[in-house]
Amino acid sequence: MSFHIVLYQPEIPYNTGNIARTCAATQTPLHIIRPMGFSTDDRMLKRAGCDYWHSVEIHYYDSMDELLAKYAGHRFFFVETRAPRVYTEVQYQDGDFFVFGKETTGIPPEILEQHKDTWVRIPMSMEHVRSLNLSNTAAIMVYEALRQVSFFGLE
Repeated sequence: MSFHIVLYQPEIPYNTGNIARTCAATQTPLHIIRPMGFSTDDRMLKRAGCDYWHSVEIHYYDSMDELLAKYAGHRFFFVETRAPRVYTEVQYQDGDFFVFGKETTGIPPEILEQHKDTWVRIPMSMEHVRSLNLSNTAAIMVYEALRQVSFFGLE
């Protein structure tokens, strides 16, 4: 049993490293859509993920279409700051995917348009900040989903 985190063309190695650490702690597979704004050999990436990289199930794709085709039939939730639905309004299920966009531009509009019914957001004050940190948002999403299913036996 697991949920999945998808990073669409991540740009900041610290964020990806922190998300990988969350994935290791929660046994959540990590899916990365290329290109990335850094190398996976990046010192900052390894430092942020500490010594947990060996515990992360990680998959790479050249496009969102490739990922969607591989997991046809699964549910994908696209996390965006201006989504109409709050993330806690959804009943998550085993196998759901949480998709996060680039730190600077988010998920491209052409991808979002194809998945209008599955946008979710985390409430925040838009007057003061543009968005939450990507690694914090990923952790919030995966832990809410895990909470709903009694944490799949995590301690």
